[in-house]
Amino acid sequence: MPSKLDQLRAMTVVVADTGDIEAVRRLKPQDCTTNPTLLLKAVETPAYGHLLDEAIDWGRKQAGSAEAVTAAVCDRLAVSFGAELTKIVPGRVSTEVDADLSFDTEGSIAKARALIAAYEARGVSRDRILIKVASTWEGIRAAEVLQREGIDCNLTLLFSLVQAAACADAGVFLISPFVGRILDWHVKAGGGPYTAETDPGVQSVRAIYAYYKAHGIKTVVMGASFRNTGEIEALAGCDRLTIGPALMDQLAADEGPLPRQLDPANAGEAPAKMTLDEKSFRFLLNEDAMATEKLSEGIRLFVKDLRALRGLVGKRLEQAKAA
Repeated sequence: MPSKLDQLRAMTVVVADTGDIEAVRRLKPQDCTTNPTLLLKAVETPAYGHLLDEAIDWGRKQAGSAEAVTAAVCDRLAVSFGAELTKIVPGRVSTEVDADLSFDTEGSIAKARALIAAYEARGVSRDRILIKVASTWEGIRAAEVLQREGIDCNLTLLFSLVQAAACADAGVFLISPFVGRILDWHVKAGGGPYTAETDPGVQSVRAIYAYYKAHGIKTVVMGASFRNTGEIEALAGCDRLTIGPALMDQLAADEGPLPRQLDPANAGEAPAKMTLDEKSFRFLLNEDAMATEKLSEGIRLFVKDLRALRGLVGKRLEQAKAA
C-alpha cells in the first residue's frame, strides 16, 4: 500500500509549511507557505547564510533611515527565500505581509504591491505567489482590493466561520484555517481529552469546508497549524493542507489506509449563509472568545518574531558598515 502521504496527495494538494529549502526539495510538495517565525528560523541556520549575506550587502547600499533600510532588507530576505522556493515547487509560494500591518488596510496593500513588484523584478510572476494577510477586518479589506488587482491572497490566522465567511465575501483566493492552535486553546481551557474526530480545530475546518461547498464559494480551504497526524488524516480530502516537514515524514513512513473524510460532492450539513458588514463581523468575532484570543495572540507572536528578525538584520547592517 502507498504511504499515507502519497494517499493524501491523491485527494488533497499537499503544501509544505516551512522555510527550510532543503526540506521542500526532499518532500516535493505542490506549494509552500512561510511566515515570520519560519523565516526567522531559516535565517539563523548556516545553510542559508548566503541569502542573508546578499540581503545585507544590498542593504548597505540603500539610502534612508536605519529603520527603513532594515525593513527593506527583511522584505528582500522574504522574497529571496520565496524566489528560491519557486524554483523547487511547481505551484504557489506564500509570502506574508508584515504582521504589524494587521490593522492597517492601506499599509497592507502597499506592502503586498511592493512584494509582488520585487518578485516580478526577479522574473517570478504574480501567479506563482500568494500574499499572506491576517484575517482581521482590515486585512480582509486589503485582500479584497488586491484580488481585484490580480494579486491572489492567502488569509491566515483564521479561527472562525465568521472570518471565513468574510473572506469569501471579499473574493479571496485561499484561506488558512488553523487547527492546532484551536486545539491548544480548548485544552488550556480544560477541554478534552480529544480524538481526531472530536478535535475542535478539525471540526472548525470541516464546518468552513461544508459552508464553502454548500454555498458555491470558490475560495480554497487550506487547513493549517497541525499538532499531530490524526488531525491531518481527519481532514483528508480538504482542498489543500499545509504541513510541517516532521509530520509529512510521519505520514510518509505510515502505510496504513487513509480514507477520504472531506468531499465536495458530499460536504455535510452546512451553516446558513452569512451576511456581514463591519459591525456584525466585529461583534460575532468578539462573541467567539477562542477566535478573538487566538487571532490577537497569533498577531503578537508573528510581530515578536518579525521584530527579532529586524533586530538580527539591524545588527548585521551595523557590523557591515563598521567593517
